[in-house]
Amino acid sequence: MEEFDIAVIGGGPAGIMAAIAASADSNVVLLEKNSSLGHKLLITGGGRCNITNEKPIKKLLNSFHDKNFLKHSFYTFTNEMLLDLFRNRGLDFIIEDNNRVFPETEKSQDILAILKDYLKDITIKYNYKVSDIKKENNFVINNDIIAKKVIIATGGATFPKTGSAGDGYCLTDNPVTDIKYGLVPLITKKDLSDIAGITLYDVVIKYKNFKIKDNVLISHVGLTGPGILNISSEISRNVDYNILDNADVKLDEVLSVDLCPDFNQEELKTKFTNDFQDKGKTYIKNYLKYFLTNNFIPFFLESVEIEGETQLSRINKKQKNKLVEALKNFKFEISAFNKDLSHVTLGGIAIENINPKTMESTITEDLYFAGEVLEPVGPTGGYNLKIAFSTGYLAGLSASKK
Repeated sequence: MEEFDIAVIGGGPAGIMAAIAASADSNVVLLEKNSSLGHKLLITGGGRCNITNEKPIKKLLNSFHDKNFLKHSFYTFTNEMLLDLFRNRGLDFIIEDNNRVFPETEKSQDILAILKDYLKDITIKYNYKVSDIKKENNFVINNDIIAKKVIIATGGATFPKTGSAGDGYCLTDNPVTDIKYGLVPLITKKDLSDIAGITLYDVVIKYKNFKIKDNVLISHVGLTGPGILNISSEISRNVDYNILDNADVKLDEVLSVDLCPDFNQEELKTKFTNDFQDKGKTYIKNYLKYFLTNNFIPFFLESVEIEGETQLSRINKKQKNKLVEALKNFKFEISAFNKDLSHVTLGGIAIENINPKTMESTITEDLYFAGEVLEPVGPTGGYNLKIAFSTGYLAGLSASKK
């Protein structure tokens, strides 16, 4: 059997960073079940790699349900430390809207290439699927590797084509929460294929008591875009299911979209009353261009049952109220998650059994966890890679120092 100080299971962002952090003081092996590293990393940010979010740490943490658990790792491995790893190899970064950070080359391959350069003195075993870990004096992996410590960074259970298939959940005695889809496009009951490709900009999406202002992209089967992905995680939390049960998840949920967030309902009514008098000969389809994306207007008018060539002066009070209500609360009925496109996994190894200052299991000594295999998940925009890199670094550092 081969012997190592530390075995890191999983060659995604968290596992790579754990191996880098641990290797300064330990003999490390990185075990990856695919034939290459970083499959999911390569597709993040549409292949541009939204590596982190530049918000100050306190504001970053407020974006997470599990901020108290993540706090120590975020302060231990900051954004500046992360970006300096790449700047030291000649790669700089650009900041885009909503504090999203991308490599200046806009190529995720460049991020992965530098990470692999940091791994050049570390033993990497490809096509190595871990199916069994035994804890004796040390850990015995698949009956052919001995390690004093193990870091599990196997990812979640979504996007299985990248290798994330929930492999890590059954390798230990640590409890696992319900596993759900996160940051996932939504399938609507109504066919939206005729308006696929339309983006609704800066609208407010509402679900129960949760709301967010962002863009909505209409797809051939439903809704996506950053606003929808973020609110989908709230829907997922609200529904009772578990991916690992292999059951179809059928939804009967309603999203409401405020298409005119710059006006409240009374302001909009007043504006309509005045404009319908002053511009009485204007067709409603032309008037709505002040409020809506042009190619969304026919679909919108069909939903309120008003002909596009109706002049404003001919719209009665009931129709006007219907227009105002639809602009402020346009409803989409949701029937399912578009599960094959779920960006992250909601849930995972329960954090109540993990020491947040080390990422070590409180159940099994010398066993650590990092990245998406853990319970926490954040919104879209670099937050989840931030979790992966910071928890990975803390796990690797803690394992090597103990």
